[in-house]
Amino acid sequence: MQLTPISQQFVVHWGEMGSAWGVNRTVAQIHALLFFHGRPLNAEEIADTLVVARSNVSNSLKELMNWQLIRVTHVLGDRRDYYETSSDVWELFRTVVRERKTREFDPTTRMLRELVRKPEFAQESPDAQDRVRETLHLMESLGTWADEMLRLSPSTLEKVLRMGATVQKFVRGGDAPAPAPAPALRAAPASTPGTAQSEHTPPVP
Repeated sequence: MQLTPISQQFVVHWGEMGSAWGVNRTVAQIHALLFFHGRPLNAEEIADTLVVARSNVSNSLKELMNWQLIRVTHVLGDRRDYYETSSDVWELFRTVVRERKTREFDPTTRMLRELVRKPEFAQESPDAQDRVRETLHLMESLGTWADEMLRLSPSTLEKVLRMGATVQKFVRGGDAPAPAPAPALRAAPASTPGTAQSEHTPPVP
């Protein structure tokens, strides 16, 4: 399959972003190819299109399967495995957030809970204890919020995210400080010829 300039730019950039996010470049490119192309592809087609080794494609497909970002399907009359991904960007977003939370966020929260429960934790300085407890509280709050968001359907989640700007304006409106009053302009006192200005009255330009 020959990539168009647009599809090539999409796939290449997605691979670069994958590297920035800590994901193997080929893994990200394969997912981008499946998403952009919109139909199932077998491993040979993927390898030929991206010009990467078949073994690299095989390992990358396994990684995408572990992330639950692709699924195996079959074509009538063809014994090979074909791979496809969801075309719903919101569903993909939820999958990525859920998997990253499970792999990275939740282990950190568990580690902080274990630290706080250790008897030796009480021997640390009060300031250090407070910082760790505050971090744990933040992680648990964010984790609870994320779990609630992940339970929503893609359509409901989209509505909630769209409400974010409205809620932000409402909250900021209540917290915004009142504008400072403009300084009052004082008229210059009428001067009398030959009368000296008081030393306590600042000069008026």
